[in-house]
Amino acid sequence: MSTPTSPKVWFVTGSSSGIGRLTVEAALRAGDSVVATLRKPSVLESLQAEYPAERLLVLPLDVSSSSQVSDAFELAVNAFGRIDVVLNNAGYYFISDAEGVPEDQARKMFDTVFWGAANVTGEAIRVFRDVNGKEEKSGRGIGGRLLQMSSRTAVSPQAGSIHYAAAKAALETLSDGYATELDPAWNIKISCIEPGLFHTSAPANSTMLPPHPAYTSPSLPVTQYRALYNHPDGIEHIFTGDPAKLAQLMLRLADLEEPPARLPVHAVSLAAVRHKGESLVKTVDEYASWSDDVYLEGVEVKEYKAGEKFLFK
Repeated sequence: MSTPTSPKVWFVTGSSSGIGRLTVEAALRAGDSVVATLRKPSVLESLQAEYPAERLLVLPLDVSSSSQVSDAFELAVNAFGRIDVVLNNAGYYFISDAEGVPEDQARKMFDTVFWGAANVTGEAIRVFRDVNGKEEKSGRGIGGRLLQMSSRTAVSPQAGSIHYAAAKAALETLSDGYATELDPAWNIKISCIEPGLFHTSAPANSTMLPPHPAYTSPSLPVTQYRALYNHPDGIEHIFTGDPAKLAQLMLRLADLEEPPARLPVHAVSLAAVRHKGESLVKTVDEYASWSDDVYLEGVEVKEYKAGEKFLFK
């Protein structure tokens, strides 16, 4: 965006509570306008009473419905003329060993956490490119910022929430893929936020599924994870991140001209990302020689630099 610090129009999914709600409130306090979407708009009645319609538009939205997502973006554009920042935040999770999750529940989670986020991603990019227009002098796209609420579990899966981690990892890969395809002239930037242990209502509101018979030993990580949630002080003890401060970081991130593709936030996330990176590099170095003799006879093998993309020529 040409003027990152000017008043913005936000589109936020999952606005009923937690980081979504707090980001809506922070953006409004900062003077921005917000389209707050959630399944039950009545939850935000008190907030609506504080702000005029030209600052806050509350819309019902189930992100797993592509038609609802399209309609919500259309209403947002009709109301404000543009959208500058999308916080793709809607989601939920349950606690269970992966083997014990019924297929219908696993698919339902992916419908929201991955496919719902994918629906929002596609509409956000379309609006950033086709609706927001171009800068008069440079002809460059005004573009927009897409903030994907991921999780540190996308990098380091947590026993007890594997399907959630898989859905978030899929969202990160989708985001990386879009980034390779977008024309830089559109000025669309995508960032995946990887929060660690933040003290929101999500842990307390999560559903705990019955354990699979094979995963009941007290020594297993998934059993210990269940015990943590069942302990009255367990969540309070480890969920040390302040979600209001994370919401403020969303505003800061939206102001960056060149935002990071990934933003781990919280000590546990930083440690997870560092460990993942070090582990991958160690494995590559240890087994690099296994690729020495896997090529067709007589072909010239190109040497690729780190980060170099494969392209047909």
